[in-house]
Amino acid sequence: MGLIIRLLLTAAAFVFILPLIQGIDFHGNYGAALVLSLVFGLMLWLVELSAVALSAVVTVSSLGLSLLWLIPLWILGFWLLPAFALMLTADVMPQYLSISGFGPAAIAGIVMLLIGSLTSGIYRQPRTAE
Repeated sequence: MGLIIRLLLTAAAFVFILPLIQGIDFHGNYGAALVLSLVFGLMLWLVELSAVALSAVVTVSSLGLSLLWLIPLWILGFWLLPAFALMLTADVMPQYLSISGFGPAAIAGIVMLLIGSLTSGIYRQPRTAE
């Protein structure tokens, strides 16, 4: 249920919120937005997976010394991951979404990060004491 709500909210953001950002154009209907939200979720998963893998390789190869700069980099730059995923989504589906630079993608990435953080609590079911 939570996945469906997140999918619908992300599609609504593609239709209503992201076109308000100058430099982002959405061409399509709500069905195209649903497909875009699925592709965006896949691209976000791939971007996060590659960032974690790259961090692990750098950490292991430097015997942990790179954690001195990787941890602050993750703290300061975690909001850029949805921006990269949005740019990849626009590259994969240019007939529905066009982004004209990294600035609009970064602003839209913050919007998508907020949607993700608001809907992340929906997935977790509260445990009942037995």
